[in-house]
Amino acid sequence: MASVYINNVQKHYGAYHALKGVCAEMADGEFVVLVGPSGCGKSTLLRMIAGLEGISEGIIQIGSRVVNDLRPKDRDVALVFQNYALYPHMTVEENMSYALKLMKTPKNVIADKVGSAAKILGLTDLLKRYPRQLSGGQRQRVAMGRAIVRDPQVFLFDEPLSNLDAKLRVQMRTEIKQLHQRLKTTIVYVTHDQVEAMTMADKIVVMRDGVIEQIGSPLELYDRPRNVFVAGFIGSPAMNFIPGAVQGDRFIAIDNMHLPLPSGAHENVATYGIRPEHLKLDDTGFPADVIVIEPMGFSTQVIVKVADTLLTVISSERLVLQPGSTVHLTPHVPAVHLFDSNGLRISDLVDGISRSDH
Repeated sequence: MASVYINNVQKHYGAYHALKGVCAEMADGEFVVLVGPSGCGKSTLLRMIAGLEGISEGIIQIGSRVVNDLRPKDRDVALVFQNYALYPHMTVEENMSYALKLMKTPKNVIADKVGSAAKILGLTDLLKRYPRQLSGGQRQRVAMGRAIVRDPQVFLFDEPLSNLDAKLRVQMRTEIKQLHQRLKTTIVYVTHDQVEAMTMADKIVVMRDGVIEQIGSPLELYDRPRNVFVAGFIGSPAMNFIPGAVQGDRFIAIDNMHLPLPSGAHENVATYGIRPEHLKLDDTGFPADVIVIEPMGFSTQVIVKVADTLLTVISSERLVLQPGSTVHLTPHVPAVHLFDSNGLRISDLVDGISRSDH
């Protein structure tokens, strides 16, 4: 196991500046998720850690070694790809043992490592099968097993669940998290899916346009997003944003809507943020027109419209509503997020929110 230290890393592709002074630290044994929209630089950063992309400037250190100039095979990392990258003419056992054979590892050691990894991943009965005889989830397990047998200092995952169906993605999320808890090896995991990030990570690194927007635990990013981008990216469904301005002790928003403010609010507030679960249906709040009702079983998601702005509401009740009807909504004031004209969060106004408020 080893920590990963990234200091002022830059990446240029000709005139295109892909990574712009990225700094991050992944502690020994930590599960770190790099998340962000397509093109933000997360996969580029992962490939630079693996040695598959060169570094224009900066330092990448794994454990006590600076690895900038080391070849991929000398970095003691294992990369699990999105597309499995299995040899179709080899059995599961042969795929898992191939790298060890290239390293001239003794046969008895190879057998022990493959057997142990197969047991961890539930592949023991599949060792003699070929990739074409496996499901997508089984193939991904084989790819993970191939990485495990190498006993690397760091596991690197590049969107490993993107090719799986929804049910399998949930199952594989659990299995990867359990694997990390068992092996306690440092994992750097890339995804564009913030649900994966929230459910799996010890630490999330949110990226956009080649820079890091915020680093923190899942709940830190959810409760105290640094800016509008992080607030809108972390959380599903996304946070509601309402433009407007402060007048006195109220926030005056679209359609002359008056919204309550937390104590200590500032006059330079330009955006009022509230998560869908913190908008309460009642008889006294501001009116909104129901557009779409989405029953989820355990909750109901309602899309409403106020003037030209769509808002999302989540209720734990099984609501009986019709499109076109009018509801009234009241924000849960301690959970309100306020942002300035630059999109920056004004202060940590939700520090006191208890778990029961979520």
